[in-house]
Amino acid sequence: MSDSRTTPRETAIDDDIDVEALRAKYAAERDRRIRPDGATQYRKTKGEWGYYARDPYTERQEREPRTDDVEALIIGTGIGGLSAAARLREKGVESIRIMDDAGDVGGTWYWNRYPNVHCDVESYVYMPFLETIGYIPKWRYAPGEEIRQGLTKVAQHFDLYRDALFHTKATSLDWDEETQRWQVTTDRGDRFQARFVIIGTGSFTDPKLPGIPGIEDYKGHTFHTARWDYGYTGGDQFGGLTGLADKRVAVVGTGATGVQLVPMLAKYAKELLVFQRTPSSIGIRGNGPTDPEWAASLKPGWQEERARNFAAVLAGERLVGEQVVEDDWVRTARAQRPMTSGRFLDDEPGLSPEELERRIELDDFRTTNWMRARIDEIVDDPATAEALKPWYRYMCKRPAFSDEYLQAFNLPNVRLVDTSTAGGITRMTENAVVVGDEEYEVDCVIFATGFDFGVSGLMSGELPTTGRNGKQLLEVWMTGPRTLHGCAMDDFPNLFNMGLLQNASSVNLSYMLQTQAQHVAAIIDRARQTGAKRIEASKESVDAWLRLLRETGRDNTRYSEECTPGYYNREGNARSNVGMTFSPGPIAFWEILEEWRAGDMSDVLVPADADARESAAPARTSG
Repeated sequence: MSDSRTTPRETAIDDDIDVEALRAKYAAERDRRIRPDGATQYRKTKGEWGYYARDPYTERQEREPRTDDVEALIIGTGIGGLSAAARLREKGVESIRIMDDAGDVGGTWYWNRYPNVHCDVESYVYMPFLETIGYIPKWRYAPGEEIRQGLTKVAQHFDLYRDALFHTKATSLDWDEETQRWQVTTDRGDRFQARFVIIGTGSFTDPKLPGIPGIEDYKGHTFHTARWDYGYTGGDQFGGLTGLADKRVAVVGTGATGVQLVPMLAKYAKELLVFQRTPSSIGIRGNGPTDPEWAASLKPGWQEERARNFAAVLAGERLVGEQVVEDDWVRTARAQRPMTSGRFLDDEPGLSPEELERRIELDDFRTTNWMRARIDEIVDDPATAEALKPWYRYMCKRPAFSDEYLQAFNLPNVRLVDTSTAGGITRMTENAVVVGDEEYEVDCVIFATGFDFGVSGLMSGELPTTGRNGKQLLEVWMTGPRTLHGCAMDDFPNLFNMGLLQNASSVNLSYMLQTQAQHVAAIIDRARQTGAKRIEASKESVDAWLRLLRETGRDNTRYSEECTPGYYNREGNARSNVGMTFSPGPIAFWEILEEWRAGDMSDVLVPADADARESAAPARTSG
């Protein structure tokens, strides 16, 4: 088997699958990687480690504090925040302020500028507003710089730089009942008001470090991949890392970042040591330049149609037309659904839950068997090949795609260091990384250790939020988040949260955020058109939404518990996700939202004569 376009299902035979042996192997590999400290094994890049999170790309500009009033404040300028701001501008909102602790727009694409960074979802369905800004990506899977520049084009097109605050972090939100405004404070001394506030701070912006004993003793050079030091390495995202020609370089982490980074470092470093606790599953990337004839043939509305088609295929929806995207996401769609949910298109009706689970598991084994066989064919050294094999269910970790990563381990200057037998890196000294009893002397350590996934300011408490009647958001949410459609809330008027919470799940997070932005903008536009006093989800509508999430929820707890540790299952401490996401899938979710928007939105619009409405509906102010 080679890098052909055959699918995992076409290259595996059911009779060759020893289910019990694979289950036992998966359990053993999981057990030797579980650590008692769980997610606390990582350090936040704050306090004494805050220098790891400093902005190396844009110089901070001094300015006077703002004390004005804006109609809409968007906190976070990644794809979600920019999409929300753009949709509001389309609705005629002129007073829009975007704010970010980065030095420019882009979110994760502002911060992540490491060599060889690309999107892992086709750029034609990932990059937002392509038709609006009149741009076609040059590559099927666009490099990070192309994506970042595309996002700056979005901000320019919608005139969002007009009232932008960068290198600025919100420190509190307080609802003022008299003015019907949010009082906003920041770390730059700002104290201004905003009628509407949208939180789009994302899940991939706050880097984390491994809590390795002795990390502070190391005297060599270190940095996190999300704050790349090109002053040390030389070059840029596309190569030229000549500063590493005489360096022994260590990369800690082999997730999606490490998989993209390693092949580039292998070309320039004198010696490259890749420290791996858990290998990623590696699918085929198949990247290439955009076909100009195909681009010229596109009709108006093509991007929306393509993005919906891609989402529908992954969710198992029956298509009216043809499937338009063919890649390894699509080829492994069935193996994804235990975590992303959706329908199981080609399963016979009336199957028992046990038989359905058996078929899902077999399909998963076919996929991962194919991946492990591919490693044996590509990697020359048998011991290295064995260490690179993923022994877990396909969606225990986000899959990676590369046509260069596995091949890099055949180079004489590249060495894989398997840390799983020692429970991870043991310690660091002044000049070395230690695993077990073996020391590896290196000149530079690059941490590709990811982010505090899913931790927004609202959820972490770093953005204290006080709503109506003095209610604290974290106190109200102590027994669980309360939203309508994942964005609007009760007791917290004119406040919207963007992200994964109580939303539908999709591998194309960008499009999911774009649909959410469209939903939020539509609600705000209706409020402005009808003269509503404020937007506040009724307690009844929130309770009904939470009930629907529970009733339709697919409980993936057992699946997650059996997974190798990672951020998907809180480093082995899996908890039920029922009620936290909309299990029937994105297509069903978007249909619900579209039908709801066609109604009067009375669930969220508080009319101008609010006093009469509130006295007739005391449940709105109950806990």
